[in-house]
Amino acid sequence: MDEGIHPDARAVLERRRSLGLTPVHEQGRHRVRLLERLTSRIGDGGPEVAATTDLTVPGPGGRVPVRAYRPEGEGPYPTVVYLHGGGFVFGSIASHDALCRTLANASDSVVLSVDYRLAPEHPFPAAVEDAYAATAWAADNPDTLRSTGDLSVVGDSAGGTLAAAVALVAAERAAGVERDGVTVAADAVPDIDHQALLYPSVGVAERQASVEAYDGLVLTREDLEWFGDCYYGDDATRRHPYADPIHADDLSGVAPTTVLTAGFDPLRDGGRAYAARLVEAGVDTAFVEYEDMIHGFATDLERIGRAREAVERVAADLP
Repeated sequence: MDEGIHPDARAVLERRRSLGLTPVHEQGRHRVRLLERLTSRIGDGGPEVAATTDLTVPGPGGRVPVRAYRPEGEGPYPTVVYLHGGGFVFGSIASHDALCRTLANASDSVVLSVDYRLAPEHPFPAAVEDAYAATAWAADNPDTLRSTGDLSVVGDSAGGTLAAAVALVAAERAAGVERDGVTVAADAVPDIDHQALLYPSVGVAERQASVEAYDGLVLTREDLEWFGDCYYGDDATRRHPYADPIHADDLSGVAPTTVLTAGFDPLRDGGRAYAARLVEAGVDTAFVEYEDMIHGFATDLERIGRAREAVERVAADLP
């Protein structure tokens, strides 16, 4: 099943096996969140940036914590809103600190990492509402961020889904489309210049070849079902365009897009399908597949050499 995987990624998988890590749905959210916090504390910390600033921004469910990473120089900088992965259940500013530092330096942008509300305590649409609120705040506060006004949204895995949802919400609101069930400020229509989706959980279906072929490589089929149950709750919610943007009738108005997938990833075929939908809709779309990589590789900057390559590839597409 793992023949053809890059040696770095293979070593990561072997390390996971040697540690006896069980699938996340068996560990449960509390244990995984604890392990994640411990891992974040003992990591290498990522590269230096000029400055980081922790603050909160207004959202429909209360204040949303964010962290701004500033590259070297006086600015102004383009702004990148970053949405972390973790199946909508895990992940935090801390878990993606090294990636955001790397992205800030590689893109010469101020990166705003968003600590959106997590499921199952806060199921859909809480994460979308927080992600959109942070993006709208970034668009409305260029002076605070020393921004040029250029604005991108980037996310990995579940965060890639949220980035795609934010871009879709902005496009639909700009076109006068309003949907029930998601709370968004009436005048919040950020002008998004680019979206970058790293192995997003968009368009994933139970019988897809990648789901069946790579079940158990980082993610199991049961993990995907468990994440979905925590976040969506029911099949009707899964079909909401802001829950999974592949269900949108019209994608033609969304921002130019970079879609990055991993060859040995259960989510691979969903990412491919969404990229194809964007192309069909006439959206300027760059699609790149790291054929020898596994799910989540871009966050493993310590162990996987191609992780930095992927971050730099995304950075090169941003304004």
